[in-house]
Amino acid sequence: MTEGKPRTFTGALGISGNRIELVSDSETERAAFLAAHPDARVIDCRGKLVMPGLVDTHCHAGMTLQRSYADDRALMEWLNDCIWPFEAHQTPDDIALGMTLGIVELLLGGVTSFVDMYFHESRCVEVVHRLGIRALLGCSYFDRSIDDVLRDAEQAMSNSAGCDRVSVAIAPHSGYTCSPDNLVRGKEFCRCNDLMFMSHIAETMDESRIIGELYGRTPVRHFESLGLLDDRTIAAHCVYVDDEDIAVLAERGVVVSHNPQSNMKLSSGVAPVWPMMQAGVHMTVGTDGTCSNNDLDMFEELRTAVFLQKSATGDPTSLPAYEALKTVTVNGARAMGYADGELGVLRKGALADVIVIDLQKPHLQPVHDLVSNLVYCGKASDVETVVVNGEPVVENRRIRGVDLPEFYRNVSNAVSRILTACKR
Repeated sequence: MTEGKPRTFTGALGISGNRIELVSDSETERAAFLAAHPDARVIDCRGKLVMPGLVDTHCHAGMTLQRSYADDRALMEWLNDCIWPFEAHQTPDDIALGMTLGIVELLLGGVTSFVDMYFHESRCVEVVHRLGIRALLGCSYFDRSIDDVLRDAEQAMSNSAGCDRVSVAIAPHSGYTCSPDNLVRGKEFCRCNDLMFMSHIAETMDESRIIGELYGRTPVRHFESLGLLDDRTIAAHCVYVDDEDIAVLAERGVVVSHNPQSNMKLSSGVAPVWPMMQAGVHMTVGTDGTCSNNDLDMFEELRTAVFLQKSATGDPTSLPAYEALKTVTVNGARAMGYADGELGVLRKGALADVIVIDLQKPHLQPVHDLVSNLVYCGKASDVETVVVNGEPVVENRRIRGVDLPEFYRNVSNAVSRILTACKR
């Protein structure tokens, strides 16, 4: 896919090192590339599609051990009575285990880059490095934990030095769990260390009410009043935003991560995604965590995002397929801090994060419009091969470096231990 109008072609994609070196439908150029790279590995993609890998811009991969643990509850009950007590008994090793499970699911579903937001991210750097995915790891804090988390962020930066696939961010949980002083402190840490900043913003009606009562502003304008919003900020959710909020988000260049399935499951509401996009807000899509979704299937998330906007606006032309596809490719790449044309596109010189999709599936045939088929019909299970930074990490739906049966046993044992501790 290229920017502008969607374009597909039958030809060749060539990778050298970690960059795309050839994107061409010319047999002459293909032959010249192979001649210059006699040891090149050739993958026959007839009947398949090569496209940029997907980008998940809001995830809590380390929470994967909590999948389906606390369903069918309101958000505040969900957090206070279930999630936070479970987390109190998780060790850094447990979080790394959950991160591993999350990354395996993401990679098998064609996600080559993800933005995370959780605890002990310094411990998760090794997991990201080992499994080969690209990640922006947001070190998340509350008021009570900011000192420990900022130290962890420093350790995460040290641990990720030399790995160009891993970067670090600071991620205060929200405006109602972090004081203004601690929100500003996190942003200043970002500015001093050239890091991205992210937070949950305007996710629920309760959040909007609490922040309104405390500070007399909407969540967006609360963050704006503290000088936190700029083009290095990712705002997750943004469900309860008015026209003035939207104008602020657009003017400041804030990236918004839309998480439709999580918002639906927790009855948080419907974000005005299409109005935000029309106002110039940089929109992306994320899965959120597996205990409020409950999977990390970005194809399913994308389809839901589009259908939800068409239903909410009453306009079947809102959020068309190609605009939606860009939210999980080029837009997601920019959210992670990459320059235009560097990631999320098939272009000579771009980073080689690509996926191969098997089109020989009944739900992907016939092909009247390939982009529509991807957005409206695609499934994580259609992904056959995944390449990140020029390295194959999934081949024939087999993930590199993980003994899955043994790994699943380790996951089960960890969950059993944590649940036993929760009952004491």
